[in-house]
Amino acid sequence: MKGKIIKGIAGFYYVDVPAEGVYACKAKGIFRKENIKPLVGDDVEMEITDVKDCEGNIMKIFPRKSMLIRPAVANIDQALLIFAMAKPEPNYHLLDRFLIMMQRQGLDCVICFNKSDIADESQQERIREIYAGSGCRLLFVSALKKEGIDAIREVLASKTTAVAGPSGVGKSSIVNCLQQETQMETGEISEKIARGRHTTRHSELIAVSDDTYIMDTPGFSSLSLFDIGKEELKSFYPEFAPYEGKCRFLTCTHMHEPDCGVKDALEEKHISKVRYDNYVMFYEELRSKETLKKSENRRYQ
Repeated sequence: MKGKIIKGIAGFYYVDVPAEGVYACKAKGIFRKENIKPLVGDDVEMEITDVKDCEGNIMKIFPRKSMLIRPAVANIDQALLIFAMAKPEPNYHLLDRFLIMMQRQGLDCVICFNKSDIADESQQERIREIYAGSGCRLLFVSALKKEGIDAIREVLASKTTAVAGPSGVGKSSIVNCLQQETQMETGEISEKIARGRHTTRHSELIAVSDDTYIMDTPGFSSLSLFDIGKEELKSFYPEFAPYEGKCRFLTCTHMHEPDCGVKDALEEKHISKVRYDNYVMFYEELRSKETLKKSENRRYQ
C-alpha cells in the first residue's frame, strides 16, 4: 500500500493513504542500518500490521524529487507565500527574504496577497508593478469574503506546497478555507495524530484533496540568508537579467560600478526601486557577514 508521510512524532510516522485513511507506522530497522531517516513528505510503501487501529510498517521510501533543509521535508513542489495587502501593510523586505530562501532551496514561488476586500485598486496595481519582473505568480484574495480561493486551489492542485508568511496576514483563515471540503477527514486525521503527550509543533502536511497537500512551515521563521554568497544574490532577481549584458563589467554587482545596465534600468523605472533597495540591503548584509568571517578566520590562524 502506498501513501505519503504527513507527520512524524517520537518515532511514529503518520502515512496518509488516499481513500483509505491515516496509518501510524514504524520504520523498518533497515532504514536505521542504512542511515536513512524518513521525512515528512516522503512517498512510501507500507504494510498494515493492525487493520483496526490503522497501524503499519514503512517498508520502502521512494526516490525523493526534492528535499528541503529547513525544515527537513521531502518532495515539496512549490511555496505559497501569504502576505496581507493592508492591516498590516506588506513588508516587502520580509517578502523578498522569503523569496530568496525558498528559491535558494529550488522552489517556485506563488505570492498570495490576502485582504483584498479592505485594499483599493491602487494598492493592487502598486504590488503588481513591484513584482512584475520577479518571475512569481501573484494572487489577490479575500479569505473573509472567500474570494480568490478557487484560484489558490488551482495553483495547489496535484502538488505539495509549503505555506509561509508572517502573523496577522490571514494565513490560517486561508488554510481553513482550503480545508472546508475535507474538514471531516482532516478532523479525524488531526485527532489521531494528536494522541499522546507530544504537543511540540512539527512540520505537518494537510491533505486538501487526494493528491494535493499543503504544509505550514514553522521552520521558515528563521530568516537568515544562509549559504548565499554576495555574488550569488543577484541571481535571485530575475528582473536584473535582461539588463546585465549592458553592464561594463562582467562581475558587476549593480551597486557602485559605472555604466551599470541594471542601475540604468532602475533610473528608467524598468526595475522596481523597492526590489532594488532590498537587494542593496541584502548585499550589504552578506558582505558584512563575509568580512566578519574573514576576520575571525585570521584571528584563529
